[in-house]
Amino acid sequence: MRVDTVYENARVLTGRKRTAALAVLHGRIVAVGEDAEGLSARGRVDLGGAVVVPGFHDAHNHMAHFGIGLDEVQLGVDHCKTVDDVYGAIARRAAELPPGTWVVGRGYDQNKLDGGHPTRQGLDRAAPGYLVRVKHTSEHMVVVNTAVLERLDLANVPPGGDVVRDADGSPTGLLREQAQLLLRPLTFPVPLESVVRGLDRASARYLSEGITSVQEAGVGGGLVGQTPAELAAYQLARDRGVLRVRSTVMVAASVLHELSDGAGFGLDLGLRTGFGDDRLRIGAMKLFADGSLIGRTCAMHEPFAGEPDNVGYFQVPEDEIAHTILLAHEAGWQIATHAIGDRAVTVVLDAYEAALAHSPRADHRHRIEHCAVLSPIELTRLAKLGLIASPQGRFVNELGDGMRAALGPEREAWCYRLRSLLDAGCVLPASSDRPVVNGAPLLGIADMVRRRTASGELLGPDERLTPEEALRAYTYGSAYAAFAEQDLGTLEPGKLADFAVLSADVTDADALDDVRVLATAVGGELVYEA
Repeated sequence: MRVDTVYENARVLTGRKRTAALAVLHGRIVAVGEDAEGLSARGRVDLGGAVVVPGFHDAHNHMAHFGIGLDEVQLGVDHCKTVDDVYGAIARRAAELPPGTWVVGRGYDQNKLDGGHPTRQGLDRAAPGYLVRVKHTSEHMVVVNTAVLERLDLANVPPGGDVVRDADGSPTGLLREQAQLLLRPLTFPVPLESVVRGLDRASARYLSEGITSVQEAGVGGGLVGQTPAELAAYQLARDRGVLRVRSTVMVAASVLHELSDGAGFGLDLGLRTGFGDDRLRIGAMKLFADGSLIGRTCAMHEPFAGEPDNVGYFQVPEDEIAHTILLAHEAGWQIATHAIGDRAVTVVLDAYEAALAHSPRADHRHRIEHCAVLSPIELTRLAKLGLIASPQGRFVNELGDGMRAALGPEREAWCYRLRSLLDAGCVLPASSDRPVVNGAPLLGIADMVRRRTASGELLGPDERLTPEEALRAYTYGSAYAAFAEQDLGTLEPGKLADFAVLSADVTDADALDDVRVLATAVGGELVYEA
């Protein structure tokens, strides 16, 4: 047999064993090790002893949102230490733009920012005569200036959100959770060409980080969708060759509806989970139950530390969560429900349990996205129901200090569990929720191993993973969470030839700070080289 390419002189971590070579034909692996080395090939690539691992797979990210946001004013801790720094950054951007236009910033975290949340008055001073919108790093809240507030229907705040007011009852400019939908008449839909450009820029970055597959956590509507025609943007990007990574898109629950002819609950034409191919396919229905832990809006059984009257809230009524999950489950959808607070996790578990009791289905792979505060009792329930929890290891570093402050020491051990999920028999995927945090998988793997916050504190030391376990989560675990493990997640004959070439062994805990991505291959072709 003559193959397309043999990649050799490597240290290949297949996910099951270590070997030295792999052979590719028509985009798939046909042999590994000595079997690959002995084959005739149209091309041979000497990898110079580099390490090869399955391509990284981000199980929960917002690729279009990240790519579009690259043009926005960056307000994270690397750029802004104080709220005055935020105002200064906004003022500098406004000076570059025509009056009356939008100035948009993203990435601030009041837990790290000296001065707390920006205010509308501060934004007014920074950019008089402009429309200003400053997005929180969690994407669960936004601060706007007075010029924007005056254009909003503040008398009709959607349920599941709020407009924060100061002591005299005046809006501070902070819109939380579903209250952000008040901005939709001004900001939605995003033009298709802008979404395509965002996908182009984001997926180019992803390849440089060794990412070959992603799961987009909500398209078409809700708080995270860019346009009702968002899937068309993905198709355009694919047609133009700028959707560089394999993409499974979760569809916002708000765009699903009852279909005619008894076709159930879904998209027009009866489309649901699984439609598409190995480059672009429809994944789970994405449903939001609650809000943010660092923003202290997620639904908790007990109050946040230091806020005896704040237990957060749901984004939709509890009975609606159960009803939507039942409809989607009966229609054959995989379901991915955002639940961060422990009360939200309980309600979502109740809903899944009821749906499965009503209409049993084997291998449903329903998910809880984030599953951030998980008590021991609910951990047992989750595993028994065969659910997948999708936590974000990188959160521990970038957001961990804020999460510790919100929970208090008595609940820290429940925060973003990893080891406990594996010990309970669950398959663990890995993800970033980018742009909430830096989505580079090598950073995420290091944080899954170390569990250190930005200040150096250990958060949940019993939840630490070995490097091998973290790598498996970022490859096989994520593929499993998307029903894609037959094609992705390990480097074995018959599977797609997606892999990352690394400068050092990512399973060596002492080398984690030194590992770099040297190259990335999708379908056996090198699509990125450092």
